[in-house]
Amino acid sequence: MGGKRTIRAAVAVLIAGGVSAAAPVVASAGTPACGPGCIGVFSNELGSYAQPNFVEHVWGGTASIGTPTGLTQASGSDSSEDFINPHPGFVSDYYNLGLVSAEVNRQYGSLRASQLEYAPLGVPTGLCVGAADDPYQNEALSLRSCTIPGRTVWIIATSLSPASAAKGFFPIVSGATSDFSHPFTMSYPRHVDTSETLPPIRLRHLKFVGADKTVPAQQLWGVRFGELQ
Repeated sequence: MGGKRTIRAAVAVLIAGGVSAAAPVVASAGTPACGPGCIGVFSNELGSYAQPNFVEHVWGGTASIGTPTGLTQASGSDSSEDFINPHPGFVSDYYNLGLVSAEVNRQYGSLRASQLEYAPLGVPTGLCVGAADDPYQNEALSLRSCTIPGRTVWIIATSLSPASAAKGFFPIVSGATSDFSHPFTMSYPRHVDTSETLPPIRLRHLKFVGADKTVPAQQLWGVRFGELQ
């Protein structure tokens, strides 16, 4: 029952748009200095809420535009895994900030959204996980200025995969997408060799499998908050 409570708490905190009283129930996601609002994104392909195994990080911990982001072994002492959300809210809030298009707002305005600002040891850098160009298939994610419209906003697309969302996993759609039938979403390679340096997270068209439109695990993500143990 404890594991189920943890998953429910994680989803509740994320959908609420920030850290709430539920946050301490959720296992962790960054260094102690990053604090309880630190966000750790992990792939359903490689981990679970009980054991995320690998979380998103900035390669080399380098806070520079263009530095790729991928997954690395979860660690409470690795500041390259420290991210915060500077603007918790809905897609419509990001539209009001001028960070997503009117088309994206029409499609997803009622959904929660987030930026992932790199904040090693809790210090904001003004750089967020994003796309260098208009989304295209297999585009690698990297650090970009958090102020670039569309490129650094991520939509928590629970409505696109309700069955997996009930288990705490969901697609994360790029706020720069213009294909709303198969939007560009964070994706990770299947069957990667985790003994080697893991590749960047990439954008790929959201894929539905079978009559029930199941989303594959490599396009589903979970989130943990606070310090990694």
